[in-house]
Amino acid sequence: MKDKRVLVTGGAGFLGYHLAQNLPRYGASFVAMNDIAPFFADEYPKDYLLAQIDVRDKDAMYHLIHDNKIDLIIHCAAALPLWPREEIMSTNIAGLRNTLEQARNCNVERVIFISSTAVYGVPDKHPLVENDPLVGVGAYGESKIAGEQVCAEFRAKGMCVPVIRPKTFIGTARLGVFQILYDWVDSGKRIPIIGKGENLYQLLEVTDLIEAIYLASMAPKESANDIFNVGAQRFEKVKLDVGALCNFAGNGARVMPTPVALVKPALAIFEFLKISPLYKWVYGTADKDSYVSTEKIEKKLGWKSKNSNQDALIGSHKWYLEHKEELSHQKAGVTHRTGWDQGILKLFKRFL
Repeated sequence: MKDKRVLVTGGAGFLGYHLAQNLPRYGASFVAMNDIAPFFADEYPKDYLLAQIDVRDKDAMYHLIHDNKIDLIIHCAAALPLWPREEIMSTNIAGLRNTLEQARNCNVERVIFISSTAVYGVPDKHPLVENDPLVGVGAYGESKIAGEQVCAEFRAKGMCVPVIRPKTFIGTARLGVFQILYDWVDSGKRIPIIGKGENLYQLLEVTDLIEAIYLASMAPKESANDIFNVGAQRFEKVKLDVGALCNFAGNGARVMPTPVALVKPALAIFEFLKISPLYKWVYGTADKDSYVSTEKIEKKLGWKSKNSNQDALIGSHKWYLEHKEELSHQKAGVTHRTGWDQGILKLFKRFL
């Protein structure tokens, strides 16, 4: 990214926030960020352009890219799984297409699309590689598959559009569903896991994801213009990774296995009744192996992860402990930078 003029879409989100903190050390000469959500300006470098612009707005996106002479776009903008289906499909497909169209109109060198390993659904085969079948779970997974198809269209037109499929990524300021885990651990509770926790579930520390984005931005077109899995290269069974977090807390929190046959149907009912924040992608994969091969990005771009699952969980939890007082006054939301309403889960927490 050295000397490049960069636009980050979805800049007010979790990944956008971390890109804002890290882009200066990668040498970006100018940074613009856009989002439909409001920015907290004090969280971003003062010389950044913060624009409240919808990625679906053709004229606004054209002028944002053209007038600021953007060289590189990192497309993070996405409606998340708790959003209404129509909003997810519109933002994640039409918004991406519009961004690519305006980038092409402005002769942007490269657009990096942040996809998701949700495109694989809940497969039986592991590790997952980039040419495995795509079977998205729910509107979010479906929209990411469709988004990748849009990227392929623009690659066929001669654009360089690297696609990155990250595993669930966490780090400082990551809340959402992980805020529920951190709250329970901090309370010294038994931490229910679906099943016995013998499965392998790969995570990703956000700074390792940013390193992958950087490499995709700088590699020659013939290497970068491809699809890449990204996930921690060191991860253990769920019971061990969550257990390490409980041990770090040192307050009696401990892993509690639960019966899959009872818990999953109950969570499905709670989701249908809209009294639980846990959606199908979360509880549907929680007792399954879920990990990807990173061999392709290692060989083609030279990427390696610095953090294990446990590093990522403990580092994120430390941030939560440092900020839990201010977070207690925050309204519940539906993004990764806000805590989610625990709903009926609060009731269960009382008895564990």
